[in-house]
Amino acid sequence: MKKQYRKPLTITILIVVALVGFLIYQSSETTTKAITQNETPIVIAYQTGVDPSKVAQVEGLYEKNSQHAISWKKFDTGSDVVTALASGDVAIGNIGSSPFAAAASRGVPIEAFLITAKLGSSEALVVQQKSGIKQPSDLIGKTIAVPFVSTTHYSLLSALKHWNISEDQVKIINLRPPEIIAAWNRGDIDAAYVWEPALNKVKETGQVLVDSEQVGQWGAPTYDLWVVRKDFAEKNPEFLKSFVSTTLNQLDKYNQSPDQFTLDSKNITDISTLTGSKPEDIKLLLSGNRYLNRQQQIDALSNEFSKNVLDTAQFLKQQGKVDQVKPNYQDNVSTAFLK
Repeated sequence: MKKQYRKPLTITILIVVALVGFLIYQSSETTTKAITQNETPIVIAYQTGVDPSKVAQVEGLYEKNSQHAISWKKFDTGSDVVTALASGDVAIGNIGSSPFAAAASRGVPIEAFLITAKLGSSEALVVQQKSGIKQPSDLIGKTIAVPFVSTTHYSLLSALKHWNISEDQVKIINLRPPEIIAAWNRGDIDAAYVWEPALNKVKETGQVLVDSEQVGQWGAPTYDLWVVRKDFAEKNPEFLKSFVSTTLNQLDKYNQSPDQFTLDSKNITDISTLTGSKPEDIKLLLSGNRYLNRQQQIDALSNEFSKNVLDTAQFLKQQGKVDQVKPNYQDNVSTAFLK
């Protein structure tokens, strides 16, 4: 009698266990979907600069790790991102240190909480081959395009100052990266200081005169940052901590082995797809910047970065780009989400 009922009983137990497991899985999946799909998405502004964290964006790791829906919006310039942040259209934005300094000086309620990269050869001043520009002094009388109040604008003005060329000795025009490409192809401009993917396109028929790594060595370093509206930061600290950790995980993966990171074809494809840069250029572009780990981030944001923002703001005021400069910018910088 015992043998007769043993097999059916075993089958029944297995069915019950499987059913319970399925219900638990369904419950968990439903909860995840509710979190990521039913909550109002957090609107985040990004740009097309090349850095390792773009992999996490493409693969949906920010959403997965934070368990929150995100609406990503692409912008062409930092000034456009600042406008969206000021209006409240976006909560978090990716901008350079120059537009950040300008925005903080104007009282936009934002704070920098993460450094994406210390910029180097990923931003450069490129001159047309047919322009006849062979050395800095040849820029005099030429037309140079740059997105105003951007890191490249700051770097351009800093380079001109280093070369003892006054701003009124050249014609500087305000163009967004897509407009720079069009103007370059028409032959309307002699030079452009810009970032990817526009940088690669102008380099095809141009020559790099100087890049931001060199300008940084001259005393005017620039940074790529993540900034957040202060009101959002106060209400969503856990989301920002998750955002920071997701970003740093990708930066650390790259720093641990740049070659291995770039040998992974999926990483290259992800970054190329999101930024518009050519796959064959990604490795060089990634190597053109410096990516800070968690402790380096805390050290930089607590010390040298705030001083750099002050120096940038003072320079922008001298150039008439901002009306006033704050005594310091530490209240626009936070390390809370790195700890």
